Amino acid sequence: MFVFHKQTVFEIHQKTHLEEKTIHKYLKEYAVKEKEDHKPRPINLIIDTTYFGKRLDGTSWGLMLFRDQKNQENLWWKYVGTETSDGYKEGRNFLENIGYTILSVTCDGFKGNIAVFKDIPIQICLFHMKRMIIRGTTLKPKTEAGQVLLAIAQTLTYTTEEELGLRVKKFYFKYQDFLKEKTIHPDGRSTPTHEGVMNAYNSLIYWYKYLFTFHRDRNIPSTTNSCEGHFSHVKDILRIHRGMSFPFKRKVLNSIMLASTISPHRKKKDVQK
Repeated sequence: MFVFHKQTVFEIHQKTHLEEKTIHKYLKEYAVKEKEDHKPRPINLIIDTTYFGKRLDGTSWGLMLFRDQKNQENLWWKYVGTETSDGYKEGRNFLENIGYTILSVTCDGFKGNIAVFKDIPIQICLFHMKRMIIRGTTLKPKTEAGQVLLAIAQTLTYTTEEELGLRVKKFYFKYQDFLKEKTIHPDGRSTPTHEGVMNAYNSLIYWYKYLFTFHRDRNIPSTTNSCEGHFSHVKDILRIHRGMSFPFKRKVLNSIMLASTISPHRKKKDVQK
């Protein structure tokens, strides 16, 4: 009730007539089991990390998740301070050691994943790629080059590799001098004049060969939306139960990760159908 029905201690008290102290005692004593129902199989994996707390005041911490979108199942998760190659390597080793075969990996823009999964087909999340470009161009670019690059970003979810390749080549041919422009500062330093647009272009070039992996195998997810949607619901629950200690938050999160959903009763009905 506390987790999956999103009810506060007071609401549970009203419904069950149990003393609030008793409810707190039950919640404190409740122990979340480890995931034991693994069914090793070939999987198209989605991986992502979400953060809680505030990075600026040093209270930030993350949840790294490996999820099977097809079966909507969380396979492995870990609490981390930040996103690292070692964390993703640990998850990969765990799954492979118990018998999973990772057919592909769909991930965000963390570059360390290329080394960790270099022998496995990698798909960069198209929405993450779009965000990386927008971060440099903004949604209202002031320069023509920025406007053109933003327009290219808007096509990512429906264009083809050939069409995008042609657009990118034309963009560079026309704006290469613009991208190379430098601003000389009074102290003699030089910096890119149009750094945002340049960074957006460089990100697109860096991830270009990982944008269309899903075209070669339709079982490969083109986005990490399954993880992101899951994270969004998880954060809704934590907001309802504001003020929980870190250990208790982990207990709540472990319960949700183990169920792979915030609505296990609904998931059960879907399976029965």
